[in-house]
Amino acid sequence: MNPQRRRILIRAATSAAAAALGLPGVRAGTGSERDIDVHIELHAVPDQVAVRPGAKTRVWRYRGRLLRGETNALDASADSFPGPIIRVRRGQRVRIDLINGLPESTIIHWHGLHVPQDMDGHPRHAIAPGARYVYEFTVVNRAGSYWFHPHPHGRTGKQVYAGLVGLFLVSDEEEAALDLPTGPHELALVLQDRNFDNDNQFVYLEADGGGAGTQGHGMMGGGMGSMMARMMGVLGDEVLVNGRPQASLEVDRRAYRLRLLNASNARMYKLAWSDGSPLTVIATDGGLLAAPVQRDYVMLAPAERVDLWVDFGRRQVGTELALRSLAFEGGMDMGGMMGGAAALPDGAPFSVLRLRVRDGAAMGATLPRRLSTLPAPQPRMAVNAARPKVFELTMGMMVWGINGEGFDMLGASPLETVKLGTHEVWEFRNEGQAGMMGMAMPHSMHVHGLQFRVIGRSVSSRFARSHDTVKAGLVDEGWKDTVLVMPGERVRILLGFADYAGLFLYHCHMLEHEDTGMMRNYLVKA
Repeated sequence: MNPQRRRILIRAATSAAAAALGLPGVRAGTGSERDIDVHIELHAVPDQVAVRPGAKTRVWRYRGRLLRGETNALDASADSFPGPIIRVRRGQRVRIDLINGLPESTIIHWHGLHVPQDMDGHPRHAIAPGARYVYEFTVVNRAGSYWFHPHPHGRTGKQVYAGLVGLFLVSDEEEAALDLPTGPHELALVLQDRNFDNDNQFVYLEADGGGAGTQGHGMMGGGMGSMMARMMGVLGDEVLVNGRPQASLEVDRRAYRLRLLNASNARMYKLAWSDGSPLTVIATDGGLLAAPVQRDYVMLAPAERVDLWVDFGRRQVGTELALRSLAFEGGMDMGGMMGGAAALPDGAPFSVLRLRVRDGAAMGATLPRRLSTLPAPQPRMAVNAARPKVFELTMGMMVWGINGEGFDMLGASPLETVKLGTHEVWEFRNEGQAGMMGMAMPHSMHVHGLQFRVIGRSVSSRFARSHDTVKAGLVDEGWKDTVLVMPGERVRILLGFADYAGLFLYHCHMLEHEDTGMMRNYLVKA
């Protein structure tokens, strides 16, 4: 059977099964246009962009068109890659039409947003080439740096790597009262790593042919190398910031807000300033912290976000400063198998972004001591406070899983079934008990449909030395939707299922791990 016919039959069977279980299939928003504050049309399309000198790079990207709303609701300039940036306010009603102009099925996940199950971008809702999916939801999240990306089963890594990434920035009255840097002094920075061939085209692992110019890696002589890299995660040997290699910016002598997103498929970053000055963190995945925190470095796993406040007003004209990723242990590389001799290993040091202070008058700025009202987490409110649910991150026969189970499009076990309106404690365990040769690799665990609080970490003595190279950069304060679980770690999180009933995902955001099995559903029952 040809691949396209097979995909059509799978989609039809999935839709029929969903209907039988009472789960929604593809459907449009139902509100009147008068009730919509922001209406955007997003086309997922093949394109070509100038990433490096020479030939243009074939990519897949989102092209946006604002149909209703304030002019700043969509930043979709012709050279925005990746992009676009959607800006909304808490409480606004949003409608977004996804039109699939790709040669394969796709769907969008609104990463970090609290939305109903049929608006969340579950793979069961993936649409065929030429089809349209209409999202409609009210923005209930607090101010924060959220994002969106594809989520078709088994193809998320490829489609994100090809360029399908955008930011979804939410503001609210609490944030506005702080008078944080805005406009040209608020910089959204999307971090990715890529491999290029000699013709400037992306190189990705593809067992069934390329897309958007991607090609198969030739690692380790072919098939075994590709299989290993698909299992472990794809690393690139060139780091891009907003789609640009060797990125550099000029900044004014005043305070800036840097919104950083790790949109890499598998790479972690250990971010630090080149002069050794501390980083001032004001927000993470789910928005503002209660108060600024300082770190000598910050770990940023795939899908995590961090907002930094930095005052260049105290620096002299011509000062150059670099944001670097420092060396650490416990990363994804395994003796060079990740990408051959040319790949940049996970945990290797490199420059991320160069900044130069330009001429101009200095403008003083004071960062508020308090940023937000953020109550401390209360694990005792969980219905299972004394017996956390355990989710082992496992691998068997070179296939990823959670508690030994791979992805099931419509399935959720009793362990994965929760009650609407309750809280639970979950524990992710990454101890390599079911791994190949006892090997454990880092995982970036993401839970759809909510924000959670990190309430505890522990690490086995076997991995203590490597953990020491990252632990001071873990920012667990505030609301999170993604958490780094290093080798040997147990991480406990407190989740509240307060918003919507339905079927949602939780998975590793090392995208090749997700695509090859480390993804499961959880079911919220009313």
